[in-house]
Amino acid sequence: MRFDVLTIFPRMIDFYISESIIKRAIERGIIEVGVTNIRDFAVDKHLTVDDYPFGGGPGMVMRIEPLYRALTHVKGRQKKHTILLSPEGSVLTQAKAVELSQIKDGIVLISGRYEGVDERISHSIDEEISIGDFILTGGELPALVIIDAVARLLPGVLGDERSNVEESFTGGLLDYPHFTRPAEFMGMRVPEVLMSGNHKEILKWQRQQSLKRTMLKKPELIDETKLTEDDKEIIEQLKEEV
Repeated sequence: MRFDVLTIFPRMIDFYISESIIKRAIERGIIEVGVTNIRDFAVDKHLTVDDYPFGGGPGMVMRIEPLYRALTHVKGRQKKHTILLSPEGSVLTQAKAVELSQIKDGIVLISGRYEGVDERISHSIDEEISIGDFILTGGELPALVIIDAVARLLPGVLGDERSNVEESFTGGLLDYPHFTRPAEFMGMRVPEVLMSGNHKEILKWQRQQSLKRTMLKKPELIDETKLTEDDKEIIEQLKEEV
């Protein structure tokens, strides 16, 4: 799968993708990440990519010409799914990450800057995505968040393919607690059931803890999750405990 990031700060992208899991995914040929400097497509000798907004107001606006030229260059004749990173977009969820991971033609991520981008670029994008209801200085971090969230869903990116199945949000619930050695630390012991070797009881405990965490931290997710009869019984017990 190929990601193309349009930005005026390419080194921000280069730095992240040269480390850890994303780096290995690139080396294995599972994903490609192209980074295009919007400034290279400026139309004047000063390589200007922003200007004052028509109608007045604070800040600067990213100009349409370099942005459109960069986008046209990257897409070529291909129909790549184009995303504008914007606080006005729909908030990224795990479900959206899964949806994006199914795209075969590649994804273009436009990282805006300044007060915003010229509205006319909206005619050239497929959707706007935000990573939360807050304002950042630019779209580079959201672009990297999308690359990370989507890439790890692709076969071969994670060392253990079960990781995508057993983590938070995949089944609609938060993940259960995790422990590793030592079995005791400063008087705090790992739950005995996890060292029992009884896989049936371990799975039961993990499901209970997942439901409990979700109830305490993100109870709204319970209503959105398809629950089994056993789940419902566990929830009733947890309600009594709480």
